[in-house]
Amino acid sequence: MKIIRIIFLVFLSILFINISYAASIDPLPSWNAGPNKTAIMQFIQDTTNKSNSNYIPPEERIAAFDQDGTLWVEQPIYTEVVYSLDQIKQLAPKHPEWKNQEPYRTILSGNKKAILQLKPNILMQALFATHAGMTVDQFSQSVKQWLSQARDVRWHRHYTELVYQPMLELLNYFRANGYKTYIVTGGGQDFVRAYAQQVYGVPPEQVIGSATQTHFQFHTGQSDLIKTTKLLFNNVFAGKPQDIYLFAGRRPFASFGNSTGDQQMLEYTMRNHHSSLMLLVHHDDGVREYDYGANSKVGTFSNALMNVAIKNKWLVVSMKKDWKKIFSFNQ
Repeated sequence: MKIIRIIFLVFLSILFINISYAASIDPLPSWNAGPNKTAIMQFIQDTTNKSNSNYIPPEERIAAFDQDGTLWVEQPIYTEVVYSLDQIKQLAPKHPEWKNQEPYRTILSGNKKAILQLKPNILMQALFATHAGMTVDQFSQSVKQWLSQARDVRWHRHYTELVYQPMLELLNYFRANGYKTYIVTGGGQDFVRAYAQQVYGVPPEQVIGSATQTHFQFHTGQSDLIKTTKLLFNNVFAGKPQDIYLFAGRRPFASFGNSTGDQQMLEYTMRNHHSSLMLLVHHDDGVREYDYGANSKVGTFSNALMNVAIKNKWLVVSMKKDWKKIFSFNQ
């Protein structure tokens, strides 16, 4: 009887140690202690505790994450744009007329400032033209091949290394607590789907982005979807909540962005009857990353957006103050 009691006490001790150890593990080690980290962890505790009035059933737990500027670097120019510009350079020998034809002439000049001055719709059509005629599988393979070789001009690292470590932890933290994580990006849906699983742990069917139309082709026993230049979804501003509903069929309970293009997604999220979490990443660290906001055409964080965030009590995360490290390769 005494032996059984001793074994039982040892078992309880081990159980207590394991519980204490699990409780001591920080799910967000790259985040500094403070009100934003506390609010995130409190949200998870509240929405996963059945006894809490803000409890959310597992099947309803959806979190939406913007990509550019929220999950990885977007300055000085979007990664997808860099890819498309490289594609234009590769195709240029087959199109000698581009030397005197806009916007190709400006693009081929390599003048980034002039390229950014091009009207968005004109630049977009030129970029779409580099993809048109490819099958969706060919395009995916092209993106993967480019990402395996291309490197950023500042850090000289692959673009897929320039992912924010604190946001990767956040993605994992939400998934560990039963949330289905979606990437909701203004970038190309097919572009992001090519690497989302590997880089973010997000499967292709949970990537929502801007997209061009495809047409179905069946020839000699083979079927393909061929990319075109005609826009199907423009997943920015009000397009984000519209496309979230179209693809997910549910309103997110948490959403994360960094610019004016994400405002409507956060507004859509905060209409939930239960507790909701809205967060904006503020790029204010010019030493470890970039310092930009209202005056940037890439990832604009306007004063008006800041006022909306303050009014609605959204979390505004300072990269400088809230993040211990920005990239996994930082010490």
